[in-house]
Amino acid sequence: MAAVTSKTILCVDMDAFFASVEQQTNPKLRGKPIAVIGSGGRTVVTTRSYEARKYGVKTGMNVYEAKRLCPHIIFVIGDNEKYTHTCRELTKIYSQFTPDFEIYSVDEAFLDLTTTHHLFGGSESIGKSIKQAIKDKFGINCTVGIGPDILLAKLASDLGKPDGIKWIKPEDVESDLKDLPVKELWGIGSKIADRLALLGIKTCEELGRAPSSLLRNKFGIYGETLKAMGMGICNRPIQTKPEDAKSIGHSMTLPKDIWERKEIKAYLLMLSEMVGRRARKHRYMGRTIALVIRYTDFETFSKQGTVSDFTNDTHVIYEKALKMLDGIKLKDKIRLLGVCLSSLINDPHQIPLVEEERKRKSILQAMDYVNDKYGEFKLTWGSYIMQERDAGVISPSWKPSGVKSVNVK
Repeated sequence: MAAVTSKTILCVDMDAFFASVEQQTNPKLRGKPIAVIGSGGRTVVTTRSYEARKYGVKTGMNVYEAKRLCPHIIFVIGDNEKYTHTCRELTKIYSQFTPDFEIYSVDEAFLDLTTTHHLFGGSESIGKSIKQAIKDKFGINCTVGIGPDILLAKLASDLGKPDGIKWIKPEDVESDLKDLPVKELWGIGSKIADRLALLGIKTCEELGRAPSSLLRNKFGIYGETLKAMGMGICNRPIQTKPEDAKSIGHSMTLPKDIWERKEIKAYLLMLSEMVGRRARKHRYMGRTIALVIRYTDFETFSKQGTVSDFTNDTHVIYEKALKMLDGIKLKDKIRLLGVCLSSLINDPHQIPLVEEERKRKSILQAMDYVNDKYGEFKLTWGSYIMQERDAGVISPSWKPSGVKSVNVK
């Protein structure tokens, strides 16, 4: 088996994060099976406490399924401000041990300890100190995984859950991966695992020893990455700064299935505003606009097109999405809508030459200022002011900075 890198990476993964925060802030919930959900009628379980997991409650279940498995489960509507505030405060703890850390998601972070671990008694000592600091400040638990790269640190945290600390040392990589199912590796989902199984590859050892030509034939260039993963090798560096965005999108499961064009248009405008506003905030413009539709039977498809010039103007995005909608013959009611802006460049902040465009840009800037100061949709377009908007629980991919730092309520 090939040698792994000499780095020391630590993965901090919060245990049942949303549920743990709710239990800590409300003592009446401690020790009880709870599930964090959104406020809408179609909400699903986003996080469940370990007490609820014992009954088989899983993320993604609707409330009726969860209630059937655990009749006494307590549903708690998520409070996004609590979770994002906690995430931001966690960064202050990480920065005490290394300047090189990446907030991968709202409940997970990677720390590169390669150049600092000797200053604090070693990697395991740092892991224990971080666990204790989080427990002391927030009253919640996390699991710490340590490894020679991000892949193995993440694996160690998964194997150490809950409330544990596990270290996969370079000399133990081969034995630890030998019989490990490939689906346990970060980045290998069920579909890839099934395709590998058809090739007779079920364990990491088998993946690491598979011929490169076979994997390239079946997976293209990604086959080389898969082979390296099977050997515990991942060269992905810690991303200490937010990545340049490749796309900016928003989608939403609607409070009810809709068919009427008036309702669809209203939600499209709302989504276009969410996309345009985030693009303007982070100084991006794009030319490719995609419309995503999911029917009531969960069939999902997307359609995309380009506009004549790069834009982050809400109405340009909306008009293009609407034009694509006009070219689709809907076969059923719509359950979910999404709008996405891609082919991004940095916004040069040029003043439009056309008077009408200057006025529209000024209006957008004024609206952005008001909503930044007083909260999302405090100033909005009249055509969708009456539409229902469920307060869903924040996506785990939320980050405290960069384009994934979505405003919450």
